[in-house]
Amino acid sequence: MSNREILGVKINLVNKTEALQLAQNFLYSSKPNAIFTPNPEMLVEASRDLEFKNILNQGDLNICDGFGLKLVAPKLTRISGADFMLDLCALAEQEQKSVYLLGSDDSEIVEKAGQNLQQKFSRLKIAGTDHGYVIELVKTEQGSILQYNKDERAETIHRIIMSAPDILLVAFGHNKQEKWIMENVNELPSVKIAMGVGGAFDYLSGKIKRAPKIFQKIGMEWLWRLINEPKRIKRIWNATFVFLYYFLRNK
Repeated sequence: MSNREILGVKINLVNKTEALQLAQNFLYSSKPNAIFTPNPEMLVEASRDLEFKNILNQGDLNICDGFGLKLVAPKLTRISGADFMLDLCALAEQEQKSVYLLGSDDSEIVEKAGQNLQQKFSRLKIAGTDHGYVIELVKTEQGSILQYNKDERAETIHRIIMSAPDILLVAFGHNKQEKWIMENVNELPSVKIAMGVGGAFDYLSGKIKRAPKIFQKIGMEWLWRLINEPKRIKRIWNATFVFLYYFLRNK
């Protein structure tokens, strides 16, 4: 599989059809597979966090999620992570595989996301919904590591094992979720695909409204988010101007 490297992170040169074919292959593989959705904000953070960069480069499928990546690497096909999550659920329904939703700041959000997912895909098996536990990022010389309550982590792992899902959707937010996947997925024997989905449960639950299709199509979803969530200004700054500065500096 061909890749394009941006700021030291590999992005796979695949379109949505090819990505879904790979995901289908993953469902019948003998090992767990990680799907990550690098975007400009994540690449900026990975430039400052070597541990995060290393984790991203261990992904079995890294799709281009973000107009900024497409802008600097035109050969990439932009695939929205939130949309690909739904495509993955449609694939799971088709293949009679189960899905487990993990993460969110609020148990009601992940539960509502699971309910809405079930309404959208009536034959999809939802193995479980779980808001997980508190995870912090602690800085180190190499970047950052996860810090959490070991008992809560063990209980969560046990619940997932008992539910035996085929697909695990993890929504702890970028950096945390990718590190969590790589640290824990090998302890989950049933899981064939683990995907980091960021804030997708917020959209799926209806807590946050996604930008209209026209904003998504022209790569201005960030502007919609800024207008509706002004507190995101630092994140949007990193995903736009800081990312372009880093890219040009490293070109």
